[in-house]
Amino acid sequence: MRRGDPSDPLLRQVLPVAAETVAVPGFTKDPVGELGNPPAGGVLAKYRGRALIVATGACAVHCRFCFRRHFPYAEAGAAGEWDASIARLTSDPDISEVIFSGGDPMTLPDTSLAQLAAAVAGIPHVRRLRIHTRLPIVVPQRVDEDLVTWMGDLNVPLVVVVHVNHSREIDHEVRRALRVMAAAGAVLLNQAVLLRGVNDSVAALSDLGEELFDAGVLPYYLHLLDPVEGAAHFEVAPEEARSLHTALGEGLPGYLVPRLVREVPGAPAKVPVDLW
Repeated sequence: MRRGDPSDPLLRQVLPVAAETVAVPGFTKDPVGELGNPPAGGVLAKYRGRALIVATGACAVHCRFCFRRHFPYAEAGAAGEWDASIARLTSDPDISEVIFSGGDPMTLPDTSLAQLAAAVAGIPHVRRLRIHTRLPIVVPQRVDEDLVTWMGDLNVPLVVVVHVNHSREIDHEVRRALRVMAAAGAVLLNQAVLLRGVNDSVAALSDLGEELFDAGVLPYYLHLLDPVEGAAHFEVAPEEARSLHTALGEGLPGYLVPRLVREVPGAPAKVPVDLW
């Protein structure tokens, strides 16, 4: 972050501002409909074939646009209910992919993560494990020998989805962390959020795609902002987002252009913005 620059795109993501206190119609505490469908045994199952374990409520950084900023982690049993989570996953043979989320699962110690991952990998119908994390970006030292050892020992394919919104989040330490996980066999993808004042330009998004690829990560999703209470000042209108995405595709190869999507409560999958 640049010192003395309140408009710095990295600082804007984490700096509380007065605009968060302004009530904006349509922005709610439950923007994606999770509170009406609370986790059963710490497991959220919104999409067919996939299930998400809310592994912890802890994060290494508190993003001001987070769609779970009002999520009741304590009530959801976000940590320590893994026996119930494994039982829930084992009982549903349609679940082929399990996602560790939170919070950030990599805030947990490796002993806990390795135990949970091994239990999930031991479920016969689970074909993939996916981990959503921001730790390798904001605390790249978290990617150490213990972490990559248990990652490399998994008997199911591992996908790690990191969260980078701006190219300047990727420095030499972050590149090292990402490459170490890739060397351990993880497939690396990125999901970003389109944020006013952070990455709402073709130049910023192009630089992000190029830097991700140089670090061994493929752009996966570019999300429209979930309308969570307190984050309206980050919103980019769908029409502007479509225009940016079109221009991005005109200047980059297709594999560096993330899918532009938004989450619609009750929809069977992420919804491409072109169809919304």
